[in-house]
Amino acid sequence: MSVEGRVAIITGAGGGLGKEHALLLAKNGAKLVINDLGGSVDGSGKSDAADLVVEEVRAMGGEAVANKDSVSDKAGAKNIVATAMKEYGTVDIVVNNAGILRDKSFKKMTLEEWDLVLSVHLNGSAYVTWHAWPIMYEKNYGRVIFTSSVSGILGSFGQSNYGAAKMGMVGLMNNLSREGASHNIHTNCLSPGAATRMTASVPGSSIDADNPDPGNHPGLVSPVILYLASEEAPNGRIIQAARGKYASDMVYANTGVDLGEEATAEDFLAATDDILDMSDAVPKTTFWR
Repeated sequence: MSVEGRVAIITGAGGGLGKEHALLLAKNGAKLVINDLGGSVDGSGKSDAADLVVEEVRAMGGEAVANKDSVSDKAGAKNIVATAMKEYGTVDIVVNNAGILRDKSFKKMTLEEWDLVLSVHLNGSAYVTWHAWPIMYEKNYGRVIFTSSVSGILGSFGQSNYGAAKMGMVGLMNNLSREGASHNIHTNCLSPGAATRMTASVPGSSIDADNPDPGNHPGLVSPVILYLASEEAPNGRIIQAARGKYASDMVYANTGVDLGEEATAEDFLAATDDILDMSDAVPKTTFWR
């Protein structure tokens, strides 16, 4: 899985999953832009987290520079990509990992809390990718990774904003994997599970992010990133990773029922059992033609 000499942007790489992704890519010869605003889990504040990771990468003989712009700011996202261009002259890989949490039930959530989470996760990922996309398109090579979550793919109580953003990643990936295919840009999703500051902050969590259970270490997720960032990466796939277990998610659909072009509401209601029956479901990539 070669990333030797490739230039990778990793957002939210000041700790947790992003840091582990960075260390593994650096170990395998990638040149890195370590982006992190350095804020808390809810997105407030700043710190030198990105600088510390850069120091760690350089101490192991790797190449890295820090960037502290916010992905949710259009100008900041542009500057993240500009940092890669200034330091290394190109962008080969974008790992969209930055995120925040504002967990509450939908009833108790404010619209500001909704907007903040969607802005960082979904819009931030789109902004950074949008600025990197023409560079990849022009040179016929690129690897884009979005960080999804079971909170969106399957659902999670109290995370409607986070889940909506994470399922939005899947929709964005589905489209970009088609748009980039002709120019060797492969776009995929990671759905991770690990002990991090974010997962430790979820109500009811027993996770200690400072002393994670070795079996739940974020480093166990990063091999997926190495694969999806490599020349051998697939296109348009979702890979789950948690506790050393790896699997794929995919949209499935059943055969369906053809009620004809004069179908009525009564026809539909009479056929609902067959319409909802998933016993013959198969992977679905296109709509009926």
